[in-house]
Amino acid sequence: MSRDYVGGGQCPSKANIVGKTVIVTGANTGIGKETAMELAKRGGRIIMACRDMDKCENAAREIRGKTLNHNVFAKHLDLASTKSIKEFAKDILREVEHIDILINNAAVMRCPLWKTEDGFEMQFGVNHLGHFLLTNLLLDKMKNSGQSRIINVSSLAHIVGDIDLEDLNWEKKKYDTKAAYCQSKLANIIFTNELAKRLQGTGVTANSLHPGVADTELGRHTGMHKSAFSSTVLGPLFWFLIKTPRQAAQSSIYLAIAEDLQGTSGKYFNALKEKEPAPQALNEEIAKKLWEESAKLVHLDEALQECKV
Repeated sequence: MSRDYVGGGQCPSKANIVGKTVIVTGANTGIGKETAMELAKRGGRIIMACRDMDKCENAAREIRGKTLNHNVFAKHLDLASTKSIKEFAKDILREVEHIDILINNAAVMRCPLWKTEDGFEMQFGVNHLGHFLLTNLLLDKMKNSGQSRIINVSSLAHIVGDIDLEDLNWEKKKYDTKAAYCQSKLANIIFTNELAKRLQGTGVTANSLHPGVADTELGRHTGMHKSAFSSTVLGPLFWFLIKTPRQAAQSSIYLAIAEDLQGTSGKYFNALKEKEPAPQALNEEIAKKLWEESAKLVHLDEALQECKV
């Protein structure tokens, strides 16, 4: 039994995406970089949206060299800043004719109690609110592009997540870094499902996924890779069960290009298979309230007006 098989397999689609514009957030490393690499191989125009421009430029240069696709671009986007998100959206709306695939991949995981530029708890702010605002600012362009796809990278961690509508930003209760991460990943799926409903009839689809547990920089705050026990005793087991970034990217790639998923929307995938998410991810009342609260927090109506071109 190969590691690839255990990892969930490779995207079965052979489709190319020549002429299509793809935006991948957090694309300078890990799953995002491997996703951008593969979609570049398939001929897409790739916009790598990242906070660290030095790393992003280096990754874009590497991808252009390996794929011989010169339509791979690095662009600054800090999801911890609504100002940066609006600036990014304005540039994209002005510079590109169509957006065919938006992959909301960037994330922070189990960091200390940090705040975004706008005062949001970092994990909720980046993982959910940042992508919520970005997606909404690009929606009209995607609707006009015809049969566009939105892919939100969530996590199996959502199954123990809880949306605390009274304290989304951990201002009233003691901060729990794990619970905050799980809340943000649950929010990803709830947002996706509500978005899919709002997009019915537009030709734009929205789906979410769990990429699998991967060996990436995302886990740098967990301390697992620093443990001598983890590296010596569990190391061989981790090697077999934990996915490489390339393996973990297969889900995003599949949802982005597979012909058999055309029209599929509001679904959750684990690896390459559609799965039922946790019951709390399907609560329609919570979904509406989370959307409303998120829109208030990021001042969505004002942002939409500001980004009109």
